Amino acid sequence: MIDASTIWVESECVRQVVGVAVGEITPVAGASGVRRRMTSRELAIWRSLLDTTIELRRVLGGELQELSLSPADYQVLLALSEASGRRVRPSELASAIDWERSRLSHHLKRMERRHLIRREDCPTDNRGAEVVLTAEGARIFRRATAPHIRSIKKHFADALTPEQFDALADVLAALQNHARRERA
Repeated sequence: MIDASTIWVESECVRQVVGVAVGEITPVAGASGVRRRMTSRELAIWRSLLDTTIELRRVLGGELQELSLSPADYQVLLALSEASGRRVRPSELASAIDWERSRLSHHLKRMERRHLIRREDCPTDNRGAEVVLTAEGARIFRRATAPHIRSIKKHFADALTPEQFDALADVLAALQNHARRERA
């Protein structure tokens, strides 16, 4: 986590690199024509978000490792368990979990060696293949899901009040809407 000295050092570094004070107004093209630079507080909150996310992923990933699954394994198994017929084209899987196709291909090879998934010819396209969740993969996924959900509750949900969940949902919706507008 970051403390006040980290914020000060980061703010000083930003001032030295950018050459202006954090929060100073700078004309840029945009809806209002003027956009301000981020404040020290906004940068500190951003860093806190990154640090907290990294820490949660580290803790949750470590607990998944105790169940003989990596976070990446769990992500693939979750997507397959939610797919129609527990099967999906590799390109659709890569898109669903936001991975590069080459990363997915290498990871699927490792999962296939462990009998968590298999690849089969696509019945509707002779040139393509589908990734299929095996019975062993489904068994391991089911075994890991309840402890993983308990871990999420312990390290995330139990830390927040209902009001904080509502506020977080609003923040996440605002960020997602902003990202969609930026992509459009």
